[in-house]
Amino acid sequence: MKIALTGGGTGGHFYPLIAVSEAIEDLAKERTLIEPELFYIGPDVFDTAALHEHDIVYVKNQAGRMRRYASILNFFDIFKTAWGIISGTVNLFRIYPDVVFSTGGFAAYPTLFAAWILRIPVVIYDADATPGRVSVWSSKFARWIAVAHPDAATKFPDKVRSRIARVGHPIRKEIEAVAHEGGHEFLKLEDSVPTIFIMGGSQGAKAINDAVLDALPELVKHYNVVHQTGTANQDETRKISRLVLESSSFDKRYRAFGLLNTLSMRMTAGIASLIIARAGSGTIFEIACWGIPSILIPLPDDISHDQTENAYSYARGGAAVIVEQRNLTPHLLVAEIERITGNKELQKKMSDAAREFARPQSARKIAEIIVETALEHEAV
Repeated sequence: MKIALTGGGTGGHFYPLIAVSEAIEDLAKERTLIEPELFYIGPDVFDTAALHEHDIVYVKNQAGRMRRYASILNFFDIFKTAWGIISGTVNLFRIYPDVVFSTGGFAAYPTLFAAWILRIPVVIYDADATPGRVSVWSSKFARWIAVAHPDAATKFPDKVRSRIARVGHPIRKEIEAVAHEGGHEFLKLEDSVPTIFIMGGSQGAKAINDAVLDALPELVKHYNVVHQTGTANQDETRKISRLVLESSSFDKRYRAFGLLNTLSMRMTAGIASLIIARAGSGTIFEIACWGIPSILIPLPDDISHDQTENAYSYARGGAAVIVEQRNLTPHLLVAEIERITGNKELQKKMSDAAREFARPQSARKIAEIIVETALEHEAV
């Protein structure tokens, strides 16, 4: 059984592929199937170590990006995409997988087009409240369509909706299970005050970093603060925090990291009372599976229309509070943190709503669809 994976450009497209790969491996062992051969096809690899860990073969293939704004690069990328379709068809014919699984994005388009030409079955997954253009296009010939958000299904063409299933978001096993013991000792933080976790993502979030730093003297009086700043912002943020907290007797309550590794993430989530984050779909579903109340600060619409829609789709059930970036001030941030952490009943309602939204075992559900589709194709 051969399975081709495609999608990428960001962690939000890439890591669901890894989570589903883990589930496929588990499923194959349970059913005593021959170990599947997995291939990742795309222009680049977001996390090479993750591919090696799961013995996923990387097949490089070009893909052009179609930007939503006017740019001369859109013209040149037409030729890059055309070459990607030609080379992708050759690559896919050589491998001839039993199924292609896509998480969307510009990186997936050439491989999906090649799969359509070669009549190879396709299963797609889209993580956002408003599906991407590649996902909507490929839904017309996909065998199955999996979505994360309840609002997403209505935005596909009517004739494909019978093939849509809402499954939640595939999360890697190592991230899904938080560590509920040892977090304070691991991070060298006090256990007498609540912990606020700021998830800035791998690139960080400068607007959030600035607001947190301005509010820091007030925050550390009442909370531990674990701050993922983004690797590019780590040195600057640490320098500013030292100056800001120079005269504070609570400076030991603040921890800044460029990017938390898996263990640190699990430890921090295990002690967090509240999370402050952007609204990428992957981030939202990680927070949801942990059952932690959150304040979401989506990227502005002119940068990413997806995040605002993701945030409101999630917050509609009561799991999160949304603060638009244009309204973000240190005073408002502190006020919202105090309002949530100071109300145990509200915290419980938000936690319950988060867990209800989470849809656990998402990777497993998608893996079952992929394996069944692959086995049907093998039998033909």
